Amino acid sequence: MIETTVHPSIDAFAPAEWGRLFPHELEDHAYLRAIEQAGIEGFRYAYFAVRDGDRLLAAVPAFVTDYRLDTTVQGGLRRATEALAKVFPRLLRIPMLSLGSPVSERCRVGYAPESSTEQRAAWLDAILAYMETVAAREKFGMLAVKDAPLEESLWQQACPRHGLRALPGLPGATLDIRWRDVDGYLESLGSSTRKDLRRKRREGSALRIEWRTDLDGIRDDVQRLYRETFTHAELSFEELTPQYFENVLRGMPGRAFCVTYSEGERLVAFNLVLRDAGRLLDKFLGMDYAVMDRYNLYHVSWLENIRFCIAEGIGVYESGQGLHREKLRLGSTLHANALWYRHRNRIMDGVFARFERLARLDRFDDVAADANPRARQG
Repeated sequence: MIETTVHPSIDAFAPAEWGRLFPHELEDHAYLRAIEQAGIEGFRYAYFAVRDGDRLLAAVPAFVTDYRLDTTVQGGLRRATEALAKVFPRLLRIPMLSLGSPVSERCRVGYAPESSTEQRAAWLDAILAYMETVAAREKFGMLAVKDAPLEESLWQQACPRHGLRALPGLPGATLDIRWRDVDGYLESLGSSTRKDLRRKRREGSALRIEWRTDLDGIRDDVQRLYRETFTHAELSFEELTPQYFENVLRGMPGRAFCVTYSEGERLVAFNLVLRDAGRLLDKFLGMDYAVMDRYNLYHVSWLENIRFCIAEGIGVYESGQGLHREKLRLGSTLHANALWYRHRNRIMDGVFARFERLARLDRFDDVAADANPRARQG
């Protein structure tokens, strides 16, 4: 008998059982477990599953949070909502149940590898329907799917059937690694970009770079750089804890690294990355803003990650969300994501539908809009 269930911990699934449904996923069972145990404030986790007896057919991570309605708002409107939130702190927050993870790149549903497209569509429908049941029981106002890949047609088919509407999300970026060395990569770029990167590479050459598997001796510095970068972010959803970085490195030996950039004995940047045989995933870059421009920390780390990919025979560098204009300039391809959502109260949902344009990312970012044409039409 096929049954849909929800579980409060990834430990409800054996790593091999979960991995069978997500065979090439870097953000795997161990990564989700690291997030779950990191104590990130304001989130609790859930995992939806479809089973036939003891056999796992489909699964997807999820989370619960008080979603702040101005999360994607920028500029003067953001300053206005910040002032409003100080006076009425609950006004802009709605309890939300969302598929996906607050600290993953995209929402992926894992399916039994031998399943057909029709079976997968039925199982996704079952998960979305059961979300409604859970939300009604727990009195969550909002249902959502965070960072659903637009190229996966099942989302396009299933979400509207459950009343969910699409908003453009931040696109992800990938760079196919096809060069023998970094100079070969630089030659593939336009002349002005190539000249710019070579200059920045020289200016950053004084830094000491180390690929580490732990934070021994640098925990406080990593947290300092994380906090500084977090406070400069235009868009932020979750605030990571020191335990997040430590858990990822400890729980993913040989697959998670902290790349450090030091000026003498002073740590000025770090980069948390995940890897497997075919892909390097850039999770977080923390920087000292006082020396960021002097050493061109972002671009030095970019070139170091490309160097590592070439040296290790890794074919894809996935640089995640944000700074997508610059990533296009550096040769990347953007991949569209969508936020699917609806309010469970029909009257409130109608209000959101009328005013959602005020918080759409494509209102503030034409590059994000061009990367998400279908969500823009939605």
